[in-house]
Amino acid sequence: MKKRINKTNSKNLVKHEKATIIGGEKKLQFIDVRELWEFRELLWSLVVRDIKVRYKQTIIGGLWAILQPFVTMVIFSIFFGLILKVPTNGVPYPVFSYSGLILWTYFTGSVASASGSLVASGSLITKVYFPKIIIPLAAAITGLIDYLISGIVLIFLLLYFNMVPPATIIFLPFIALLTTLLASGIGFWLSAINVKYRDVGYVIPFFIQSLLFLTPVIYPISISPRFRNILLMNPMTGIIEAHRSMIIGTTPIVWSSLLLSIFISIIIFISGAMYFKSVEKYFADII
Repeated sequence: MKKRINKTNSKNLVKHEKATIIGGEKKLQFIDVRELWEFRELLWSLVVRDIKVRYKQTIIGGLWAILQPFVTMVIFSIFFGLILKVPTNGVPYPVFSYSGLILWTYFTGSVASASGSLVASGSLITKVYFPKIIIPLAAAITGLIDYLISGIVLIFLLLYFNMVPPATIIFLPFIALLTTLLASGIGFWLSAINVKYRDVGYVIPFFIQSLLFLTPVIYPISISPRFRNILLMNPMTGIIEAHRSMIIGTTPIVWSSLLLSIFISIIIFISGAMYFKSVEKYFADII
């Protein structure tokens, strides 16, 4: 009889060996890369879903990815380029502004989508177990499609003004990846806080609008040397400046500001992931 019980217990141990234990976690954790890899198909499915939802009921579909930065560029070109004559180091203002706007539009759109992603996926979170950090991460990645589409207009602008991009343009994927890292990190923070405090959804549009004027998107950083150090604390400053240099090539890449942006972006990503993991177990109860 004892032998049978032992065999049964050993079988049960084998069966429960692969069980996922929820709870009892450390307060501070980073992303479980192995678990994330196991759920890579779910991540891809969420990205595809978000793309379909974004353009499902729109008349012109993916052209919205072009219209938003293009119309903004036209407006800024009139007011800042023609009327205020903002200096751009000899670069045509439409090219100068659009080369910053396409990356800025991707960044702000990703932050906005990621911040509300958990609340929007509430029914999924309460039904099955999966690493919840996949949801804001998928929202941040989805915007890369818009970034690629909007780059088509940039090509035509460069051709129109007879401009040839430098060889450093091959490093644009790195800048896009760095922007995704930063947007994901901010998205981790805001999405986790938004689950408990829904006011975040009202604050984000104001936050994004204000941040535009603290980032050298529509003006060069050289226009305000007195506030240069303050602007450099914004991680998007070094990223936008490097992105523009890689496309236009009239000014060299300022590696000190880019390295500072990389450092701040990594800090935001790591701290955001750790905070997200520390409160993840409460999402299903309060969402």
